[in-house]
Amino acid sequence: MAIIGRPNVGKSTLVNRLCRSREAIVHDQPGVTRDRTYQEGYWADRTFRVVDTGGLVFDDDSEFLPEIREQANLALAEATVALVIVDGQQGCTDADQSIAEWLRGQAVPVLLAVNKCESPDAGLSMAAEFWRLGLGEPHPISAIHGAGTGDLLDQVIEFLPVTQEEESEEPIQLAIIGRPNVGKSSLLNAVCGENRAIVSPIRGTTRDTIDTTLDREGKTWKLLDTAGIRRRRSVSYGPEYFGINRSFKAIERSDVCVLVIDALDGVTEQDQRLAGRIEEDGRACVVVVNKWDAIEKDSHTMPAMEKELRAKLYFLDWAPMLFTSALSGQRVQAIFPLALLAVEQHRRRVSTSVVNEVLTEALSWRTPPTSRGGRQGKLYYGTQVAVRPPSFTLFVNDPKLFGDTYRRYVERQIREGVGFEGTPIKLFWRGKQQRDAERDLAKQNRGR
Repeated sequence: MAIIGRPNVGKSTLVNRLCRSREAIVHDQPGVTRDRTYQEGYWADRTFRVVDTGGLVFDDDSEFLPEIREQANLALAEATVALVIVDGQQGCTDADQSIAEWLRGQAVPVLLAVNKCESPDAGLSMAAEFWRLGLGEPHPISAIHGAGTGDLLDQVIEFLPVTQEEESEEPIQLAIIGRPNVGKSSLLNAVCGENRAIVSPIRGTTRDTIDTTLDREGKTWKLLDTAGIRRRRSVSYGPEYFGINRSFKAIERSDVCVLVIDALDGVTEQDQRLAGRIEEDGRACVVVVNKWDAIEKDSHTMPAMEKELRAKLYFLDWAPMLFTSALSGQRVQAIFPLALLAVEQHRRRVSTSVVNEVLTEALSWRTPPTSRGGRQGKLYYGTQVAVRPPSFTLFVNDPKLFGDTYRRYVERQIREGVGFEGTPIKLFWRGKQQRDAERDLAKQNRGR
């Protein structure tokens, strides 16, 4: 179902209402939605996808408006039914007439919804004005309150086929993360082979998180193109603020993040912050260095630049790095094998015996440090306790005896022994006193 209409008639508010979500950005400002975005909905015995589009303007070719029209055309091309939204409080406008005339030349069936009809009594009279659009019966609704949306959906599902739901594997969620203007949307378009997102040299073009589903490497992927993330103090309250919040949520719900770096700018302070956020949230990661075609290079350029970039992204030293050009398509499809490997490692579990073989070898090469008081750290054994990301509990005599240097050494030895390329790992150090306290608490609970 494609949602069509001029700017600021409440399309995104209705999408959130129909899909029972708050994913679409809603703000009292025309032109907030630019790309087409997808959400899942259901009504009665039908499930459907709703495509939200930007506000259509046909008599103006200023900033983004031609691209928004192209996105609406693509939405209609794949839609089973189009839902046109108009503003009942403003009445029928010339812009509504232009959209109606354009839709009459399309093959897709059309339903007409008159939004902002909060009053049941006035709603019918407000809707009656829109009969002259020639798009059939106007349905009065209130997207913000939900009035009339049930009757509207009853009409919508008459156009939707009845399908048998098949159990399928959950798609792998891949979030494309980066600063503004590093080429995230261009990368998405190159991967999909179509203009899935609007591309512009203007910073902040992408606002919503754009979901795209496709099949690669024998798996189904859901790609999440996100808004460029700037420093918080540079962002004012409004569409960009909401877009960045959705970008952070995309990191949290992803299986793997593609951190896009601009090859011309190198690693900036903001790139380091984003990398830290990915590691903190425990997401698998692939670092993609985009705009590689713009770099003058020889056979030594790539290894030298990778060394330079990794020195600044040292806390992502476990993430594979790929040099791409979204403009030419160079190596963009190679993202998926690396991302799949990272996801598999992110979900991987190793046996306790293997963990302890690695720890025994690590201890033989380098014994734990000794404190000034003569106390030496003792590492008894370890076990993997979780996945996504892989997490290990290491049982020791006293965690305070193990400094950051030795802890990094142990993590490095685990990686060298059992892999986990592309995913962070977490180590929890538990001392004897902690175990005794937990055991005493368990006894007290059993006693009660």
